[in-house]
Amino acid sequence: MRHSATPRSLRHALFLILLLGLFWLLLSGHTDPLMLAFGALSVLLTLYIALRMAVVDEESLPFDLPARLLLYWLWLAVEVAKSTWDVTLRIWRLRPDISPTVIPIEASQKTPLGLMLYANSITLTPGTLCMNVSGNQLLVHALSRAAADDLLAGAMDRRVSALEPTDEQR
Repeated sequence: MRHSATPRSLRHALFLILLLGLFWLLLSGHTDPLMLAFGALSVLLTLYIALRMAVVDEESLPFDLPARLLLYWLWLAVEVAKSTWDVTLRIWRLRPDISPTVIPIEASQKTPLGLMLYANSITLTPGTLCMNVSGNQLLVHALSRAAADDLLAGAMDRRVSALEPTDEQR
């Protein structure tokens, strides 16, 4: 079934074109006309496929998310750097200071996307690994009890939950 184009869906399509175009340019770095034409063609083909799949909507491209997401990525980058340093120090000691721990964590995310972002953020952070997701419960392996306690404190959970749309936005 074909959906008619609304101003809102056109806005999302234009936003997707802009994002994909910038992403392509950032990754390729090419500015000669032939390569730009190939990039534009690939962006338009991707847009066509996304529109045919009917996945271009408010959920897939929320306009208020980029600023919050950028702040989250910056926070996560700092956490990854701190965890990398912590894991390095623990491993390089003459007597490695590790205490492998498996803990269940109750996630507060309301959407599958939020839950996936939380689980992947845990896995991206050195010294922790999300081993299983069942409902809203995550099973996490931590290299040390300190890393497990940091997760149990809930800072990452709260930050990921803040990225999810509120009930009014849904």
